[in-house]
Amino acid sequence: MLATASIIIAISTMGLALLLSMTGQFSVASLTILMAVFNLAQWLLAPKLINAMYKTRILTRDENPKLIQVVEDLSRRSGIKTPKLMLSSMPIPNAFAYGSPLTGNHVAVTQKLLNNLNFDEVEAVIGHELGHIKHRDVQVMMFISFLPSLFYIIARSTMFSRYYGGRDRKNSGSTALLGAASMLIYFLLLIFNLSLSRLREYYADQHSAKIVQDGANKLSRGLAKITATTTAMSRMGVNQSFSGYKALFISDPDRASQDTAQLIQTGALKGDDLVRNLMNRKMTTMEKLGEIFSTHPNIVKRLKALNK
Repeated sequence: MLATASIIIAISTMGLALLLSMTGQFSVASLTILMAVFNLAQWLLAPKLINAMYKTRILTRDENPKLIQVVEDLSRRSGIKTPKLMLSSMPIPNAFAYGSPLTGNHVAVTQKLLNNLNFDEVEAVIGHELGHIKHRDVQVMMFISFLPSLFYIIARSTMFSRYYGGRDRKNSGSTALLGAASMLIYFLLLIFNLSLSRLREYYADQHSAKIVQDGANKLSRGLAKITATTTAMSRMGVNQSFSGYKALFISDPDRASQDTAQLIQTGALKGDDLVRNLMNRKMTTMEKLGEIFSTHPNIVKRLKALNK
């Protein structure tokens, strides 16, 4: 993960140096400052937005004392301060961790997750989310996501300036080159960012396997059930417009149908049978290519990594 982050920072640094050397009138420095302020504000206020988008509320000890105790115990094993446990009314089984210096850390589970998974599997899911907090993934991904967005804005700004910014044909060639270079850097950074996002899921999975007794098996069953249930619900027409912060989720709902397409055809399976059937799948070439542009690992690769 450190190597991937280093590559992202290196590409960004070289890209900024290149753009600064290419332009005399376009203020890359001022745009960088503006984007930094915008992303910082978004990070600080993100928990408020997430609570509103995904309809979360604090889950009290009176409502679910057993789950609160699990969060406290696993937080202690992780060596972190216990986060606030939130309940989301999203109509799919999922979980996510988020937070900022203004609000502290949160771990949210959906009611559908509690309804569809055994308690042991929910415990492993909580362990995964605490792994994200332990590894400071929210802060890392906030910083890393700022870099491609900066180059994307630069590319869009220079492209629009060609059409609306004036009649200076002399500089149109250099402006076009600046925009093309920015877009290429944006694309490269996006690929590495997605790779880092997938890596952080593997590390969070490993954290759960370490702090939860028999965590690898419990999390494997939980992930398989989340994927299969989400697929079944999407086929029943359940709205899944959750893309705003879906990188936070333990499982990407947009990939659920792809991940279990072959499984669902074999019939409804549960528990260990479900895990075995998913692990026995072979990834197609299209699935391998599609994973490059995904925030989460392919479920087959993820389960195999957990069960090594």
